[in-house]
Amino acid sequence: MPIRRVTFHSADIKLVGILDLPESPPRHIAVFAHCFTCTKDIKAIARISRLLAKADVAVLRFDFRGLGGSQGTFADSNFLTNIEDIRAAIAFVTAELGPPDLLVGHSLGGAAMMAIAPEIPSAKGLVTLAAPSDTTHLVTTLLRLNPAIGTEGQGDVVIGGMTHHVKQQMLDVLSSFDLPAAIKSLNLPHLIIHSKADATVSWQHAQNLLEWTGGPALMITPRDSDHLFIENPADVSLVANSILMWHKP
Repeated sequence: MPIRRVTFHSADIKLVGILDLPESPPRHIAVFAHCFTCTKDIKAIARISRLLAKADVAVLRFDFRGLGGSQGTFADSNFLTNIEDIRAAIAFVTAELGPPDLLVGHSLGGAAMMAIAPEIPSAKGLVTLAAPSDTTHLVTTLLRLNPAIGTEGQGDVVIGGMTHHVKQQMLDVLSSFDLPAAIKSLNLPHLIIHSKADATVSWQHAQNLLEWTGGPALMITPRDSDHLFIENPADVSLVANSILMWHKP
């Protein structure tokens, strides 16, 4: 199964991505956004993308600015720059392969996909994996990890064993963004995959998504899955197969 390492620009920042390609011309084209402080190369995203590619779905996964191989500074990024980077990814894959018909996002990447989905006319389906129903929950998490961000305007947090510098501006954007309104404006089919065992983004968020999403929605609940879908090797197959069975426009 061929892969292509690619670069493209979001404003003046070079982003790095991977195109997981089928052996034959793709039946569907997807863009996959990763979780907060993650990269395109985390195990679940890479494995799910490869499984989709085996089923004739071309997938572009990429690093948000300041993460992985992409340029930029993480501390200067925020939820709005995530959305800008997704726009750039969609423009790139449209020029390379054609307009994407499937949008996939994990955790905060899922939140960003929900925010941008209404402006992507080619999208026929949206998949969110362990995604939040608001962006304010992350503010609470970051302040719990380091209260100095709120009192001093910046500070370091350790997430997944990696240290990241966070500035107040990131929290300000997360606090002010009205994600519930964006969710309610969705008008395309929405597949919600979220485990009750998720200790990072609670099950209540999945219930909110199911209630609020503006388009037809389906929820799938993997049993005992962790937030990153890595503790149980069968989870990535379950996610990929669920997407393939559901997305048949």
